[in-house]
Amino acid sequence: MCANCIACDEKPTPPRVVIVGLASCFGCQLQITNVESHLLDVLGQIDLTYWQLASSEPMPDGFDVAIIEGAVTTEESEALVRELRAKAKAVIAIGACANTAGIPGMAAAHHLMRPTEVYDEVPEACGGMIAPRSVPSVIDVEYRVPCCPIDPFEFIETLTRALYGSNATQTTRTMCGDCKRNETGCFYGEGTLCLGLVTLAGCGARCVNLGRPCNGCRGISPDANLESARESVARYGVSVEAFDKALEMFNQTNPVLKAKD
Repeated sequence: MCANCIACDEKPTPPRVVIVGLASCFGCQLQITNVESHLLDVLGQIDLTYWQLASSEPMPDGFDVAIIEGAVTTEESEALVRELRAKAKAVIAIGACANTAGIPGMAAAHHLMRPTEVYDEVPEACGGMIAPRSVPSVIDVEYRVPCCPIDPFEFIETLTRALYGSNATQTTRTMCGDCKRNETGCFYGEGTLCLGLVTLAGCGARCVNLGRPCNGCRGISPDANLESARESVARYGVSVEAFDKALEMFNQTNPVLKAKD
């Protein structure tokens, strides 16, 4: 049996997979459906026992892989991810909301830790609201698929790794290298803010290829040098304050941002 392999775990039945959505727009789950031909190949190798977006059936008691989209914003969702962790052999966090709390994480800014500090009354349907948190800050996860929304092909590749195991290392480089390889111009030469100089690479710098500056949805690279980046931003005449503010959109609860500040 290969390392970390689930599919060949001496079981006559295919690996059981569940897909769960927390606080998010469900856009990452929709992205999964956008690779129909590849998805069908993968679905033929697994038992998709529960997909919140596609079924109202209750979640099964047992499964092998748990795929989680969205941020943890309630006591109920925190309990759910802990339950998923206890049952699953592998957990995959997909999208910015799951990996760094994403847009929901902005509610944690400026010490607005609970909705009751903003609203006089919180609807009962919201459950026990808590400060938005990323999934990896609550439980350990084996695999992550960043971006907002995710790249469906990156998701398929990651799911395949979870099923069959892989010794491939994950990149920690920043986006700027991809721009150079794509031979695209730098926005800073135009005096325009771009977060590519500190953002984790891996998407091929698609936004920049389309003429849009990077907004950092893949999160800050562990190799990023924020102090040096701020110096570069200032050297190009771009507001450092605006740079720091832009980083908060997808990194408000990201420990990398806090550790490098």
